[in-house]
Amino acid sequence: MAKHPFFILSVLSISFCITFVTPIGAQAKTANATVSLDEVVVTAGRFKELKREVTSNISVIDEREIALSPSSDLGELLAEKNIGFINKYPGTSTSFGIRGFRTSALGLDLEGRVLVLLDGRRIGTGNVAKVLTKNIERIEIIRGPASVQYGSAAIGGLVNVITKQGTGKPTVSVQGELGNFGHEEVSAGLSVAFKGFDFSGSVSRSSRDDYDTADGEEYANTGYDRKENVSLNLGYEFLPDNRLGVIVNSFEVDEIGNPSYLSQNDLDDYADKSNESIDFVYDGTTREGLFSWKARYFVGEDENKSFDPVASNPDMFDDGVPTENTTDYQGAQAQTTWNPGQYTLTAGADWLNYDIESDFDPVKTEFDNLSYFLLVKAQYFENRLTISGGVRYDDVEVEVQEGQGGTEDADNFSPSLGLACLALDNVKLRANYGQGFRMPSAQQLAADFVSAFGTPYVGNPDLDPEESETYEVGLDFYFGGFDSSVTSFYTEFKDKIVSVAGGGGAQTWDNVGEATISGLEGALSYDLASLWNWSWQIKPYFNWTYLTEFEDEETGEDLLYTSEWNLSYGLLVSDFDGFSARFNVAYTGDQDIEDFESGLFPAPVVEKGGFSVADISVEKRLVGFGAFGDLSLRGEIHNLFNEDYAYVKGYPMPGRTFVLGAEYTF
Repeated sequence: MAKHPFFILSVLSISFCITFVTPIGAQAKTANATVSLDEVVVTAGRFKELKREVTSNISVIDEREIALSPSSDLGELLAEKNIGFINKYPGTSTSFGIRGFRTSALGLDLEGRVLVLLDGRRIGTGNVAKVLTKNIERIEIIRGPASVQYGSAAIGGLVNVITKQGTGKPTVSVQGELGNFGHEEVSAGLSVAFKGFDFSGSVSRSSRDDYDTADGEEYANTGYDRKENVSLNLGYEFLPDNRLGVIVNSFEVDEIGNPSYLSQNDLDDYADKSNESIDFVYDGTTREGLFSWKARYFVGEDENKSFDPVASNPDMFDDGVPTENTTDYQGAQAQTTWNPGQYTLTAGADWLNYDIESDFDPVKTEFDNLSYFLLVKAQYFENRLTISGGVRYDDVEVEVQEGQGGTEDADNFSPSLGLACLALDNVKLRANYGQGFRMPSAQQLAADFVSAFGTPYVGNPDLDPEESETYEVGLDFYFGGFDSSVTSFYTEFKDKIVSVAGGGGAQTWDNVGEATISGLEGALSYDLASLWNWSWQIKPYFNWTYLTEFEDEETGEDLLYTSEWNLSYGLLVSDFDGFSARFNVAYTGDQDIEDFESGLFPAPVVEKGGFSVADISVEKRLVGFGAFGDLSLRGEIHNLFNEDYAYVKGYPMPGRTFVLGAEYTF
């Protein structure tokens, strides 16, 4: 029954648009309206469209904001934006969440409830620390379900990382950084477009010693020997608006510390991690723009090796002999869009195949997913009213290797419906309904094996996909230098798949979990320089997520690892002529968590206090050499006020950290 207010608000929004949009017509133009709503986004509808036409709550982190951030990977950047849950360990292990849902803490893409994309396709992991911020054009974030567009796991939302394409004359950049705790990094980038060819790429390499906590205690085994990243995007436009492209991404880190709790630190544990992929893409559009299409094939591997992960069991895990978890993935996407003007119709198919092998569970599994989708958008009243909707059908077949399980299948159908209304040129009303889902894994459906710890596991072929229904309404308002957005949402989550005791002492899985999550989320910023028509930017900003309800329906208790409040706020300053500065504070509220550090079983539930983390970065062009390029200097301070904090109890983050860097661009 709680969803009824959202349904009523949606109906009222439609009624308002139909009643008032028609007479408003062209005279509704506002001289001080900004161009924010004219920003082009690509994630919500799987094709280029204006933000004013999008019915879901979508936000963009642009290239300039990414460059100003002191973050080196996607996990750190999302922690700064602080849109929701962050689960960050020392080293390269970060999961994150939106609206009470999150990626898998173990980095397993298929077992998360928030989806991570690279250029519109799954990246094969939920560990966002494996995505570095070099060679990224923009990051688009959808808050709320996006399963109709992208399939399983996009329940709470998704993040789409979009790499750069080369433009203009050749531009080369070389960067170097030094910092405390032995931090060193070098990187280089190139961007160019010439006679139909385009290329954008970057390479980077870094290392760091063990860090100190805010209390001044050295946290042993938190450094790493080598972290490397390669990102390449190259293409050839052989006809107008027809491009063949190849995208290469490689992340690799060697001998990164894999510490236990600071109170129980083991100096010998370490890990090697990698994520590598290559995409072949064809984008095309007819000359008049009536039809457009995209085809993609991608293949990749996500690998994690842990050395001596359980010192208490040397007979099982010998020192220096790694335990491995490897996901080999491949997939294809094909879609075509028909856009005669008032209506837009996109139809397509996605194919995804995962082969997963883990030493912890001595089985190999295969997950094969073929899906079909149809997305429709209609615009009325001089494009002031947009109605969008879609449907998706997924057919999944899973297989557990012979002798350890069998073959099973599952399917799912999901719809969505949304509305966006430009009541004025600078005021957009939104209403949206969407279903999200997560398909059961191969083990959950078809396993029949004994784990490395001697526990028998038996799959449940009668499992249903996890499902959610989300209702939301929102308002976007832009005026001069003022930019704001607010969204109210309500989500019912059901059929959560959990491990339960089966017959004969075996473990199995069942659909037994339900939850209700609702809240408010918003963002506002104001460029103060617009008051005086300055050429500078002086822009304070404030973003928040407030959960009014996050209850486990089975227990009646608040969901674990979920904060009532998440905030980020700060100030951007730039003269648009070589100087820029950014100050940011991220606040994470209290959480109820399981205290595994206590050593008790079952782990007691305790309250973990909230904390605020501040960062500052300043960049200044020192010397301009004209045709021979520019030299810039950059300074960063992470954890400016030396906050003693941890995203995971017992794993404190670094104390105050200084970084000084230089960049030569020509």
